[in-house]
Amino acid sequence: MSFISVVIPALDEEEPIAEVVRAVAGTNIPREIIVVDNGSTDRTAVHARAAGAKVVEEPRRGYGRACRAGVRALSPECDIVVFLDGDGSDCPEFMSQLIEPIVAGTYDFVIGSRTRGQREPGSMNFQQVASGYLAGFLLRLLYGVRYTDMSPFRAIRPDVLEALAMKEETYGWNLEMQMRAARAGLRILEIPVNHRCRTGGQSKVSGTLRGTFVAGTRIIATLLRIAFEPKP
Repeated sequence: MSFISVVIPALDEEEPIAEVVRAVAGTNIPREIIVVDNGSTDRTAVHARAAGAKVVEEPRRGYGRACRAGVRALSPECDIVVFLDGDGSDCPEFMSQLIEPIVAGTYDFVIGSRTRGQREPGSMNFQQVASGYLAGFLLRLLYGVRYTDMSPFRAIRPDVLEALAMKEETYGWNLEMQMRAARAGLRILEIPVNHRCRTGGQSKVSGTLRGTFVAGTRIIATLLRIAFEPKP
């Protein structure tokens, strides 16, 4: 039986985080759940720990930094790592569909597409949907790989992720992983997953104009950096 680990980056998510951890644990799939507290000023870590998660502190803010801290904290027995957000918007009941193709050995990297699944009204704004399709179009031109989303809900083997040599420390982490996976010739699968409105707190990206601008800028910078990066 495969050892599945789940990494949940979280910044000021004290309202939803306990329920997210319990929902993930309720699938009876992961052997460990790691919540990375990315410099929260509220009780995110306390609530996550009380719900049964292993809490890792990464005080330097940045989505990519939080994900990397979670990867460093993985158990040596981990066969597959799953990433999802701590705001309650991702649906853990789709986790088995993410990991089964990797367990079967038919795919190396599986990503859940929110744009192809059923979305609650208001769970994604126009900019998020459009940027996912635009990035997918550009990556198809560059690498011939079809993506429709930059969803945080994804699964990959730790050794495969390590070989990608990820560098991005902020909002471009998800896109960098998708681009490096395509460049490396990994067997990539995108599946439809449902998506809900966040169950508490405020989005750090779509919740403010500044957040949307900063995230968009980092994503564009990541795309350009990797697109023009010499292949190893």
